[in-house]
Amino acid sequence: MKILDEDTDKKIENITIFLTNSEIKQLYSYLGELIEKPSNQHFHMSSDDYQRELTICLYDIRNLNGLHERAKKLIEEDR
Repeated sequence: MKILDEDTDKKIENITIFLTNSEIKQLYSYLGELIEKPSNQHFHMSSDDYQRELTICLYDIRNLNGLHERAKKLIEEDR
């Protein structure tokens, strides 16, 4: 698992995410789609009020094609 703070461009070790019931249902649905169609590689999930966004990415360390350079650096070098 790799976590990137896009605002500061720094990796994060720990986060806590608070979700509403509708948001957790949306996350569950998106994760199911990602499992069924891993070629999609990622999804964006907005908060109910559209003020925050969570991006979930599926990656394979053996194939990082399609990921931007910052993501590759985080995955390969853990920084």
